[in-house]
Amino acid sequence: MKIKIIGIGSYIPNKEVSNTDFGDHVFLNEDGTPFAYPNEVVIKKFKGITGIENRRYAEDQHTSSDLAFFAAERALENAKIDRETLDYIIFAHNFGDVKSGTNQSDILPSLATRVKNKLDIKNPKCVAYDILFGCPGWIEGVLQANAFIKSGMAKRVLVIGAETLSRVVDDHDRDSMIYSDGAGASILEASDDETGLLSYESATFANDEANFLYFGKSYNPDLDPDIKYIKMYGRKIYEFALSQVPCAMKSCLDKSGIGIDEVKKILIHQANEKMDEAIIARFYKLYDKTAPKDIMPMSIHDLGNSSVATVPTLFDLLIQGKLENHEINKGDVVIFASVGAGMNVNAFVYRY
Repeated sequence: MKIKIIGIGSYIPNKEVSNTDFGDHVFLNEDGTPFAYPNEVVIKKFKGITGIENRRYAEDQHTSSDLAFFAAERALENAKIDRETLDYIIFAHNFGDVKSGTNQSDILPSLATRVKNKLDIKNPKCVAYDILFGCPGWIEGVLQANAFIKSGMAKRVLVIGAETLSRVVDDHDRDSMIYSDGAGASILEASDDETGLLSYESATFANDEANFLYFGKSYNPDLDPDIKYIKMYGRKIYEFALSQVPCAMKSCLDKSGIGIDEVKKILIHQANEKMDEAIIARFYKLYDKTAPKDIMPMSIHDLGNSSVATVPTLFDLLIQGKLENHEINKGDVVIFASVGAGMNVNAFVYRY
C-alpha cells in the first residue's frame, strides 16, 4: 500500500516586505555593538547569500491557525472530498499562535483543534493534534499520516504546516530578514495505483547539534532579556545541512529503487538559496553526477523562509504551474527534503 496526496493548498499572505524595508533597522552584533558598515552593505550581502529579495508577512488580524485554515480550505476544495471523512488533522508549527504586536506563544487549545473548529468539522473521531519538529514538520506530518493509513488507523489525513515567524524575530538581528509567514496544507489517502510515497528517511541529531537553533534574548542590551526571539548559528546549520541532508536523500532514493536519472524535481525546504544549491550539488556528487538544470524549483526569492510552510507551498505552486520553467506531470518522481531545528532531517520519494 502507498499513500498519495489527493489535495494540496497554500496561503501566501498579501503583505509584501522587500529588502529595502530593512534600510532603517538598527542591526547589531551578538554583543550589542553596531555593525561597522551601513545597512545597504548588509542587505546586499544578505541577498547574495540567501537569494531573498522579498518576503510575506501575515496581516495583523491573522495568526498561524488562521493561515492554516485558509490553506486547509483550499486543499479540501482541491481534493473535492467531504471534510467529515477526515480521520486526523496534523498541524506542524513551531511557535503557536502569536498575535501581532506580541511574541507570546498561544497553543491552548492546540492549533490543530482550532483549525478543526474553523473548518466546522463535527465528527469527534477526527483527531486533531500538533507536532513540533522544526522546519521539517510538514514532511514529518506526512510520514505520520503514512503510518496511520498503512496501519489501518486512518483513511484520510489532513497535514498542515503554518507559521508566522515575523512575530518571533529580533529586529536587531540581521537574520530577521530571512523569516516570513505562510501556510501549506495537504490531504492524504491510500493509493491503489503506482503513485504515492515510495520511501522515506527521518532523523534527529541532538548531541552537539541540539541548540543550533534556539530561543534567545535580543542583541539590543536595552531590551528586556526575558523576552526571547528565534536565534541560530547559521554557519553551523549550513555545515550540518551539507553533511547530512544529501546523505538522507540518497538513502531515501536508494530504498525506493528509483534511479537518480528518473528524478524530475527536488522540493527542498526554502532556507537559503546558496545552501540549497550546495545540498543538491553534493547529493548528485554522491552518484558521480552533476545536478540537471531546473531540477530544484525555488520560491525563497519572493516568499522568504516560512519554515514548515515552504515545502507544501512550493509543491502547490509547482502543481498550479506558477513556477517559471518548472512543471510536473503524471508519473514524475519527486524528492521532498527538509532540515531544521532539532536538528532534524527528513525526506521522502514520491511518484506524482
